[in-house]
Amino acid sequence: MSATPTPSSETQAMLESLRQAVAQTLERKKRLGQYAVFWHHNIPIAVGDDAPKSLQTQDQVKK
Repeated sequence: MSATPTPSSETQAMLESLRQAVAQTLERKKRLGQYAVFWHHNIPIAVGDDAPKSLQTQDQVKK
């Protein structure tokens, strides 16, 4: 089995930029009281106080 190649410095910079943009957007949505939708095992999951119950997992509903 071959090892995964190390991404170039340009690719790493792009990935870090995307991570920061996503983190900032999620934080802004949280501050505004909006929910966010993630995909987990090919299923959409909504997270947040106003998230539709139909998109929440049982674990989230129990919280």
